[in-house]
Amino acid sequence: MSTPQANNPLHGLTLETILTRLVAHYGWETLGRMVDINCFTREPSIKSSLTFLRKTPWARKKVETLYLRTRFQDKG
Repeated sequence: MSTPQANNPLHGLTLETILTRLVAHYGWETLGRMVDINCFTREPSIKSSLTFLRKTPWARKKVETLYLRTRFQDKG
């Protein structure tokens, strides 16, 4: 039996969790410089950013890639 998600490091993480952790780690201003999209630079909020990222695969990919590259202090 194969497990297609076995090698997916984002398996089990929601987009909201990913975004919330990135905002807590970097803050909106730094996050907006690292991933230059309007929902991070103009009146940012978790809700508006989630709406945009769910509809925009290229932006979501950038956020997921940044999450995987980020070295968080905690393991949660």
